[in-house]
Amino acid sequence: MIRPNGLSRRGALQLGAATAALPLVHIRTAGAAGRVSIGFWDHWVPGGNDIMQKQVDTWAAKNKVEVQADFITGNGNKLGMTGAAEAQAKAGHDALAFFNWDVHNYADALEPIDDVMGRLIAANGQPNPTCTYLAKPKGHWVAVPTSSGTQTKPPCARIGWFKTQGLDLQAMYPAHPGKTGLQGEWTWDSFLKYAEAARKDGLTFGLGMGGNNNTDGIDMHGALFRSFGATLIDSEGAIQLDSPEVHQVLEFARRLVKFYPDDAVSYDDASNNRALIAGKSALIFNPPSAWAVAKRDAPAVAADCWTFPAPKGPKGRFVPTASFFWGVYNFSPNKEAAKALIEYLMQRPQVEARCNAVAGYDLPPYEKLLDFKIWEDVEPPKGTVYNYPIRPWHDQQASLTASEASPDVAVQIYNRAIHNQMLARLKEDQTIPQVVAWARDELEGFTR
Repeated sequence: MIRPNGLSRRGALQLGAATAALPLVHIRTAGAAGRVSIGFWDHWVPGGNDIMQKQVDTWAAKNKVEVQADFITGNGNKLGMTGAAEAQAKAGHDALAFFNWDVHNYADALEPIDDVMGRLIAANGQPNPTCTYLAKPKGHWVAVPTSSGTQTKPPCARIGWFKTQGLDLQAMYPAHPGKTGLQGEWTWDSFLKYAEAARKDGLTFGLGMGGNNNTDGIDMHGALFRSFGATLIDSEGAIQLDSPEVHQVLEFARRLVKFYPDDAVSYDDASNNRALIAGKSALIFNPPSAWAVAKRDAPAVAADCWTFPAPKGPKGRFVPTASFFWGVYNFSPNKEAAKALIEYLMQRPQVEARCNAVAGYDLPPYEKLLDFKIWEDVEPPKGTVYNYPIRPWHDQQASLTASEASPDVAVQIYNRAIHNQMLARLKEDQTIPQVVAWARDELEGFTR
């Protein structure tokens, strides 16, 4: 997946000037009555940029607007650095794609967009809570949650291996609506049992505890903590490390990390993908990118993969999310046209066409846009990513690591990979009191 910038706001701003040399791809229409420039995330799925270009061209021709559309890679943090540089310089695109915390980081430079969101919510339903948390500071929307790049990171596991352990993943979470009796048994306690069995079989679960370049691990462990009701810092800024819930999840994690890969502390966001594709892992947490690459490079592995909801903990079932947004700068000379383009792109026909073009990778973060047929049709095996979206019958909630705290504190917890580092210390045989003491020192620095 594309990871967030892993930088503080100040650090990002300092690095932002480097984006002046970024290579850009332009789309222009002739005879335009106005000009708009917009920077999109450069989609990793072949065809993702092409369908976006066609939709931009259609809108531009109809409205007689000259559109410059730039596709900016997330690799090397170039997309994040572009936002940092433009927010600081107050010049650049009229609108830009933002990832996760960048909306909060640059909210002061973004135009309120409540009017557009009001119409989109009326048509598409409410956005998921993590999008609201990130893009609606002080009660006003400053960016539009987009489907382009937005994802969940549920388990993706090997069907055959789990069957040898007596669990039929496809029967537990089939590719059609409704609950099954097996779903209630998919808990973190059963997850621990299967993790131990995989380790004994030489497969392991591909779970990492790396730094801020291991956002898959950060997101997965944040969801684990939430499922136990464990909060590091609450919304009032109070450190909660002494709570029973934190000690309960750390006691569970102390047992779980024994079965992580030996190199888990050095994992990055490609490590789990490689482990699955190479046939070395029985389960990872990831969007369908690992499955898609396996479909190309290891077809037998891809045909044996099934995506399904996260395990349930004492406080519920939480799935990691990663969200993208489109925001319009308040220094833009053509705000209304930029807002109109974004609104057009987020209408149902355009969203579904783009989702189809990328084989269901993009997840619309609106409740009424989760009924597209693409997730049912994708194969092999047929329906393998049907349970990738958050379905009403999953009893599953979206999770953004550290979002129990206010965004200015949460972004520091996230970028410092505090949850990962706590578990890494448990794997190194530090005691729970030692881990809590280390975390307290870190968290106190964030709240000063």
